[in-house]
Amino acid sequence: MISRRRMLIASAVTLAFAVPNGAFAQMPSDKPIKIVVAVAAGGPMDTMARFIAPLIQERLGQTVIVENRPGAGTTIASKAVAQAEPDGTTLLWGTLASVAIAPAMYKNLDYDAKAFVPVAMIAEFPLVMTVPASLPARDLKEFVAYARANKGKLSFGGSLGTPPQLIGVLFNKVADLGMTYVPYKGGAPSIADLIAGRIHMQFDAMSLLLPMVNDGKLRALAVTTQARWPRLPDVPTLREAGYAGLPGSPWGSLLAPPRTPAPVVARLNAAVNESLRTPAAVERLGKLNMLPRPVSPQEFAAILDKEIPIWSDVAKAAGLTAQ
Repeated sequence: MISRRRMLIASAVTLAFAVPNGAFAQMPSDKPIKIVVAVAAGGPMDTMARFIAPLIQERLGQTVIVENRPGAGTTIASKAVAQAEPDGTTLLWGTLASVAIAPAMYKNLDYDAKAFVPVAMIAEFPLVMTVPASLPARDLKEFVAYARANKGKLSFGGSLGTPPQLIGVLFNKVADLGMTYVPYKGGAPSIADLIAGRIHMQFDAMSLLLPMVNDGKLRALAVTTQARWPRLPDVPTLREAGYAGLPGSPWGSLLAPPRTPAPVVARLNAAVNESLRTPAAVERLGKLNMLPRPVSPQEFAAILDKEIPIWSDVAKAAGLTAQ
């Protein structure tokens, strides 16, 4: 069944291609383009947004800025963009938290998360499952056996309402580990507790945890990518370890306000994809432990249709029910 989102995108694309050649050369407004990010500066998502902003600016010849508006489980930023003028100059840094997790957590949202217009995917940021180096488990199989033998004694951490936390909750359930979830307000405190052995497992962004793995403070047991990560060649994917039913890696994207015209979406998408396909961008994202994901608006809409229900169900399984 084709979703309402995909039908709208298909209709918009048809109209876009009916526009005469050269119509995509200019944006309808020369105002600065603002990318609204729902997290504080400094994390993987903010880093990714600040990576793509100057590349879009270079291709459009239009100023692009990043504005951080954290709070209320991403809903402050989402509401601001949902109410913005649909002219392509205000974009939401779209994540699974904003399109799937927040709608599952908050019952009375005064905007429709499904009404955002998919513009472009930017990159996937792989997660890695880690344990303290002091834990007596050398690989994933040994860890599962150790956790089952110590049910009720172990814990895992992660920022509340984020994909790393939700994958941790789901893995704990699927693997029947009986671990206790400890909520944190950010990655740094939980990572510090993980290194110290105060918690015993955590999924988080490769970009955050890989340095601690390389320093011998943490041990990597699995990654969420489809294939093994080049910088962790001896660490299996969850899929090959027998956990193919778990969701894959989170991603960052650009979403536009409802009713944003198709030509504007097409122009923005082209600017993003042209940027992501350059060798310099691929190299830079690789150094950030991220994977570029250049897709069309239609392909992005299909990805949303597939992944939103999965992550909404995971949020409910984690107890993040509507409030």
